[in-house]
Amino acid sequence: MRRQRYVPDLQEMASVAESNYLRFLRLLPDADEGGERVFAITGRASSEAGANGDQSASQSARVRIRIDEVQPYTTMLTVQQEGLSPEWVTPPSMSVRLYHDASMAEVMSYQNQHRFEGRYQYPNPQMRLPDEKIQLNKFLADWLDHCLQHGHLEQPFSFSPTF
Repeated sequence: MRRQRYVPDLQEMASVAESNYLRFLRLLPDADEGGERVFAITGRASSEAGANGDQSASQSARVRIRIDEVQPYTTMLTVQQEGLSPEWVTPPSMSVRLYHDASMAEVMSYQNQHRFEGRYQYPNPQMRLPDEKIQLNKFLADWLDHCLQHGHLEQPFSFSPTF
């Protein structure tokens, strides 16, 4: 039995890219080049009962979105997770380009891997999935949705006395 060849769904790719662009607009409403937003995400995870008899432990992570470069028609961002990863696992990190004229966002690199094709033959030397590009953009969508639903914007505290 012969496997059917993967054919990218261009409407789905465009839909995910447009939705991610809108998510970024909500998360970064007024940010400038060099600026960043940090979203704290806390939750509870099941664990074995501790000394106090608690059945769950609090866990937290941060998602940092940094604006690396702003051009008239594009913006380059870095999205990184901090926390919730063991020392031996590299936390997720990706570069994303926003296309303002097309109102789309696209993952440009993930974990220092660059240039993702729309389709890969499988197997391949990098062991990428046939639909690797759409999978990365869907992962970004899930990540941004999680920030919108559960994230709390961390803002640095500044105290300026008034006289």
